[in-house]
Amino acid sequence: MPQESENANQPIDAQPHDAQSIDAHWMELACQQARLGEGSVEPNPMVGCVLVRDGQLLASGFHARYGGPHAERVALANLASVTGPTGQTARGATAYVTLEPCCHYGQTPPCTDALIEAQVARVCCAISDPFPQVQGKGIDQLRAAGIQVDVMSPPYAGAVELLAPYWKRVTERLPYVIAKWAMSLDGKMATRTGDSRWISGPESRVHAHRTRGRVDAIIVGSRTARLDDPLLTARQGGPRTPLRVVVDSQASLSCESQLARTARESPVLVWTAANADPGRIEALRACGCRVQQSTSLDSTNVEAAAGVGEEDTLVQLLRYLVDEYRATNVLCEGGGQLLGALFDRQLIDEVHVYVAPKLIGGQSATVPCLGLGMELVALGPPLKVIERLTLGEDTFVRARRRHDVPGL
Repeated sequence: MPQESENANQPIDAQPHDAQSIDAHWMELACQQARLGEGSVEPNPMVGCVLVRDGQLLASGFHARYGGPHAERVALANLASVTGPTGQTARGATAYVTLEPCCHYGQTPPCTDALIEAQVARVCCAISDPFPQVQGKGIDQLRAAGIQVDVMSPPYAGAVELLAPYWKRVTERLPYVIAKWAMSLDGKMATRTGDSRWISGPESRVHAHRTRGRVDAIIVGSRTARLDDPLLTARQGGPRTPLRVVVDSQASLSCESQLARTARESPVLVWTAANADPGRIEALRACGCRVQQSTSLDSTNVEAAAGVGEEDTLVQLLRYLVDEYRATNVLCEGGGQLLGALFDRQLIDEVHVYVAPKLIGGQSATVPCLGLGMELVALGPPLKVIERLTLGEDTFVRARRRHDVPGL
């Protein structure tokens, strides 16, 4: 969610007067616009734009859907639709954009051309674009046309958060990984028998399904698939239909499971080891599942494979999702072994935790992150809590790790 700003909802005549605070105020509004495209624009980045002149908001816009017009062109079109051909133009205005304007032809024409044609005086970017076809070229083109371009330093925090999934996919060829779990007050995800229905309340489950509706893939381990027999669909709807992924080294997913029985209606990918049973693989494919084999020879536990001497099998999976499905955001819903493996490999970017007022107990009851874990508390990755909600009797906490963005 965008960085909170005390100035974001102030009337225009109550705006800050120093240049840095003014830029931050308008960039926060641009971030709020950008967030409106969440779940609809990926694999493109969420981008917002506001046009300002003499301290007055002229128009705003956001990238609303993949393949649709970008934020800058939408803002300019919105200004024209309000003022008409003889009304105010963007000439002499400042365009606040959450990401460096594009300068290449993709599914839409360059935004730099539109800003130059509109004769804006200044463009303020929250952050430069790491995409190789842009990567500073948009800034150079605008400056060559006589437009003042300022890139915020450090990059505006609200925009960094918005763009973290896009940034990771472009710079690391990895999707943004959200780890989600529900747990009791004593930190248990299931009882010693594996029962977990339902730890969280109905309000939490509705909230979690909304998250499912904006991600590209939902990943579970084979034990979770077997014990919970989940459907992994977004029952609350949403702009996306996520790919359902089972990390299953032995291709053991039952053809009678809900996942296999609905594979022809909504895609299911089973990620197996290189030496998984060919008969099991063919049976799953006959059910309609997509089966992809890792190069790892670990035939007993892909979820915990160390990947020594080769690219880790979980990294292979994540890169496969980027390369084959253009995945930007993926949601891992467990179980503890898979979550622990992702944690040990520092592949988790964000956590969504639903804490229910229940006690489960039991030494063998499931906890969220198994694997090796940290030797010392001080070595754990620092997380920033960015959202807390009360959902019925439950508490929801969303936290993310700091991302390596130059200048931040």
